[in-house]
Amino acid sequence: MKLKSIYLTNVFFILLGGIVILFTISFVLPILFFWSKVVLLGLFGITILDILLIFMHKKPLHLERHVLDRLNLGDANEVELRVTNLVNQPLSMKILEGFPIDLQERSRIYVAGLNAGESQSFYYNFKPNRRGMFFFENCIVFISSVFRLVSRKIEIEAKQTVKVYPSVLQMKKYELMVFQQQKTASGIKKIRRLGNNSEFEQIRNYIQGDELKTVNWKATSRGRELMVNQYQEEKSQHIYCIIDKSRTMQMEFDGLSMLDYAINSTLVFSNITLKKGDKTGLITFSDKIGTQLPAEKVNGQLRRINEILYNQKTHFLEANFELLFESIRKTVKTRSLLVLYTNFETEFAMRRALPILRKINQKHVLVVVFFKNNELEEMAFESANTTREIYQTVVAEKMISVKGRIAQEMRQNGIYTVLTSPQELSINSINKYLELKAKGAI
Repeated sequence: MKLKSIYLTNVFFILLGGIVILFTISFVLPILFFWSKVVLLGLFGITILDILLIFMHKKPLHLERHVLDRLNLGDANEVELRVTNLVNQPLSMKILEGFPIDLQERSRIYVAGLNAGESQSFYYNFKPNRRGMFFFENCIVFISSVFRLVSRKIEIEAKQTVKVYPSVLQMKKYELMVFQQQKTASGIKKIRRLGNNSEFEQIRNYIQGDELKTVNWKATSRGRELMVNQYQEEKSQHIYCIIDKSRTMQMEFDGLSMLDYAINSTLVFSNITLKKGDKTGLITFSDKIGTQLPAEKVNGQLRRINEILYNQKTHFLEANFELLFESIRKTVKTRSLLVLYTNFETEFAMRRALPILRKINQKHVLVVVFFKNNELEEMAFESANTTREIYQTVVAEKMISVKGRIAQEMRQNGIYTVLTSPQELSINSINKYLELKAKGAI
């Protein structure tokens, strides 16, 4: 804690202004001159006493900041400032938090009036829009005694570095959605099991909602109550998330880039696949191949995925799908589900990549996930009153239809496609995974 300086408050200047007025009036009423001097001397005396009160303790207060070392990308992370009065007199204080530069907070001030030994907490939310390190600076506190004529400026050492990782909050939220009983209310679709890719697990009593085709009639006749066969999904299948880090993934929506939406979704998706018993890996690429993590189902795999996602850097070059194909051909030997997070803005860009995507889809199950342009959709549905607005609406509708045609053409070529808004990226990716598991397509 460092003593910086002393400041006269507004209260002091207001009182001083009143004394000046009193002196001015004393030229008309000389009897007031004596009392003006008395009041002025009293003001200076109380001011000196006020200075002694706020400087008599080297450490008049304690302030600490409570924030997680690892924050969640794109989520509101709560930060607590807790201040305690350490002296045996009431203190008034104004607190200026050392916000990270990215928070763009310059004018927010927390005000507290604390009795001796009293504490108070202030809370605010920090929503980071990028991964990496953020730096909190020292806190500045102005304290005053009960007289409030002067204030003491104190700089409290509170520098702190935190790291912003892909959102664990979203990961836990979607895990709960997938594995809780009522899934449809959360947006997770209830998929009817198809095909014969399930393994027999046990015979159990019938529960309302079980499919009639699972009834075990022999066990039912022996036990005289309805029994059904319970199956479990085939496990240990190979799943890879592939993230495109090229120029097209740098578009932003609601403060986050498409790349960061894909990174958050990859952590959510990987957690679900690992919980389902599948082997999960990760590949990143742009003009070059980035990280390649083999699909495994070992302890610490999710932590390794999270660390890799944290360290991904943006490349502002075009995606090299040919290089991606060669890398997959060499490293992914087993038939796998490949979930490719990318973005196509034009049909030309999609058709340039389509031959490569078809080759990948011949050996593996490829799901291409790309983004709707929410801002264009909002523009298309806005009421148009002027000629300019009409043109903007028509152009927006035309560009929206391009995305739909891209998705349709890829589906016609046998490639599973998910066209989604950024907010629904995770839930739509999970639904597609559950659908393919139910169909036995993997």
